[in-house]
Amino acid sequence: MSIDDALDAYLLQLEADGRSRHTIGQARRHVGLFARWAGCAGACGNVRKIGHQDVARFLTSTEARTRPDGGLKKASSVNALRSSLRAFFAYAHASGLTETNPARLVKRAKTGAPPPRTIPVENLGKLFRALAGAETVAERRDHAMFTVLRHTGIRVGALVGLQVEDVDLGGQAISIRSKGDVEQVLPVSDEVAAALRDAMGNRLSGPVFTNADGIFLTTRHVARRLAQWCDRCEISRISPHRFRHSFATNLYQRTGDIRLTQSALGHRSVASTIVYAQVDKERLRSAIAG
Repeated sequence: MSIDDALDAYLLQLEADGRSRHTIGQARRHVGLFARWAGCAGACGNVRKIGHQDVARFLTSTEARTRPDGGLKKASSVNALRSSLRAFFAYAHASGLTETNPARLVKRAKTGAPPPRTIPVENLGKLFRALAGAETVAERRDHAMFTVLRHTGIRVGALVGLQVEDVDLGGQAISIRSKGDVEQVLPVSDEVAAALRDAMGNRLSGPVFTNADGIFLTTRHVARRLAQWCDRCEISRISPHRFRHSFATNLYQRTGDIRLTQSALGHRSVASTIVYAQVDKERLRSAIAG
């Protein structure tokens, strides 16, 4: 079986397992890159004949280590590539497509976790001052959307999937689906409850945030709208996910409680949350000086 055919079978399995579109898309890109390299580098295109040395040669190749613009990839990006190949070949071996797992020797490089990219306080202020002047239906929807992202830290995928039935205004809570399709109930503030009430109006069902046709928004639509607002108030463009980073960083700084922050973000492992517990250099300097 060719690597491409094996990849198709793997992607089908990922979809059957309920993996996210992001995970499936990344697997398609990474294993597809390996397949193209194998075709050009003289390695066998038959997945059954790929050996661990072929995988090692690929991971040391220019294709694996450089970006399309010629610059070197970040260590974290190459690690993601390693993980994708390990998962793909583990599947190929488990499903009988290969006799052995040629990626069994691949290990992730040790790298320090980069600090989360938060939104500068000044830019956040400018953005919400501009949003406060929202007039049209779409602008008021945007104000509500970004208020929810700012004060709950939910992922943009959870935001666009939020339905009226998931909102309990009386109990001031929302039910969302976290990664792995795990349900999470989050308490919300008065400000968020007011934003949700404004977005839903008198509707009893359907998506909370809709487009002009009354159907679910896409994550790309939310990103485009945010970019337009950033341009309008003349600040650097930001991604919707940075609201999550800002929320988590602020929450940890206010509480010093990593478990509380983990719960708020819906992380299954505290290892995913620990990045928000980066030591503030000024606080460290003051503590030492005192």
